Amino acid sequence: MAADQEPPVIAGVRRSFVKARGVRFHVSEAGEGTPVLALHGWPQHHYTYRDLLGDPPEGMRVIAPDLPGYGWSGAAPHRWAKEDVASDLLALMDALGLKEDVLLVGHDWGGWVGFRMILREPERFRGYLVGNIAHPWSPPGVVARHAWRILAYQPLMASVGVPLQRRTRFLEWLIGSAAKGENRFDRETIEIFAERFRDPVVARSGRDTYRTFLTREVPAAVRNPERRRATVPVRALFGKDDAAVHYSLAAAQTARADDYTLELVERCGHFIVDERPELVRERLIALAAETATE
Repeated sequence: MAADQEPPVIAGVRRSFVKARGVRFHVSEAGEGTPVLALHGWPQHHYTYRDLLGDPPEGMRVIAPDLPGYGWSGAAPHRWAKEDVASDLLALMDALGLKEDVLLVGHDWGGWVGFRMILREPERFRGYLVGNIAHPWSPPGVVARHAWRILAYQPLMASVGVPLQRRTRFLEWLIGSAAKGENRFDRETIEIFAERFRDPVVARSGRDTYRTFLTREVPAAVRNPERRRATVPVRALFGKDDAAVHYSLAAAQTARADDYTLELVERCGHFIVDERPELVRERLIALAAETATE
């Protein structure tokens, strides 16, 4: 059963449980040196960073927590408002002693939450590598042109997400069809991700991620668009064949940021960390070198 499922084995990884802001975080880490906090999205968990964890770049300590209620982390004491999750993760950083000079990596909802973290406490972060997610300054017109992508699956997740994830093969189909060409997931990897969402806590967290977004966060963003400016260097990587999020939502021209670049990746879908792990590694190493201080 999903409740008894053990975390997938990644050689050399250190695992721990860390309590922060009411969440019992499951944390996987490997390597030593500059801390790299790596945040996953839906429908995944820390295993999306298996390549970085299994072979951390020299001089880096890769730390990949399961987000609240996801993977093997305990349930969130809230309904997955992204500002609340950002607070949870900042508290986790405190518990881990990560006060400054942290490289942040984020994908999907982990990337969305990551933007909130660098906007709230930029002094803690040295640079941000983010994959396949809109930035928080997307103009209303651009969002409207791609609203059909949201309507294709998010209302379904927000309403019947629990039985959909627990009782059907929807996630297996979604993950299996999202990657492109030679980068497609193998059956074992698909099951490692999808099976975890059969746990009721994890399924509810997935549902609440979308329910809160559609019912609270989208209306709030319409009333009060994001005005804060990013001062942390941001390097956005985006699989150009993403069917869920269009790359125009992450355009450099509309980012309110001092230093933001967008790199489009051909023949790559939504799951860029899984599909192009070697590229993610290269860009992380480059960001570390670019932002190094004497």
